[in-house]
Amino acid sequence: MPSPSERISESSMTDLWNLWFTELHRRRVGLTIKIKQLLYTAKSPYQRIDVLDSYEFGRMLVLYGSIMVTEKDEFVYHEMLAHVPLFAHPNPKRVLIIGGGDGGTLREVMRHKSVRATMVEIDEMVVQTSQKYLPSIGTAFKNPRAQVLFEDGERYLATCKEKFDVILVDASDPVGPAEVLFQKPFHKNVARCLNPGGIFVTQSESPFFHQKTVQGIQRNLREIFPMVRLYTANIPTYPSGFWSFSLCSDKVDPVAHFKESRVKKSGLTFKYYNAALHRGCFALPSFMLEDGEDIGL
Repeated sequence: MPSPSERISESSMTDLWNLWFTELHRRRVGLTIKIKQLLYTAKSPYQRIDVLDSYEFGRMLVLYGSIMVTEKDEFVYHEMLAHVPLFAHPNPKRVLIIGGGDGGTLREVMRHKSVRATMVEIDEMVVQTSQKYLPSIGTAFKNPRAQVLFEDGERYLATCKEKFDVILVDASDPVGPAEVLFQKPFHKNVARCLNPGGIFVTQSESPFFHQKTVQGIQRNLREIFPMVRLYTANIPTYPSGFWSFSLCSDKVDPVAHFKESRVKKSGLTFKYYNAALHRGCFALPSFMLEDGEDIGL
């Protein structure tokens, strides 16, 4: 897939109205966004990094040609990845984030005052770029309750001796450096590093465009964890605008064990997440069910 800057160079650089960014989700469908300017482009040791300023979605972080976050809709992804497991868990204290270089997941996790977090990101350039160009997202890197490590997440978990109450995988698509984070050996190490009653959540792609990937992730997880539940959110700039997350635990049911009063008592406010939505996001459309069960069986 051509890089964003290569796509932009095909347009007239003297006419900003002709600058467009296109991300192809399949050969015959994609998302096209009108761009004000290309703010930054570089190659890290792991991937191509671009920051573009758009008319509709504000600044966008693009890795290897795919949109990771935009200023306009990033809150949906980050709130749903972080708060669903943190409010499902009865008393989270230690959280591990694998990936999440833009800082949005760490920001949301750190809003829970009782939590200490470790974030493990393989690409330091992503963090540096986000801090400079997306300062509203990466606000928690210097929080004293947060530890940020620039390491390979798969290797970190393979040798980790710590236990966590919640483990979140905020990874890009299952290609390149993130591919290993969607495979069974990694998921086994996640299970080993969870405390009893712990919760693991990973983003698990689009049910419309990546159904085989969603099914594969579900099969892997169900061979490791007693409890696996899919939930969804609407994220406009992700493929199809309809995104899935997979929540796993040895004993915590994120609906049956969820107490709405904890959300109210927290005093936190949200742009997307709320107590009613917490329950509702686990209700799946019929095409994602097979004999009444989540997709993937």
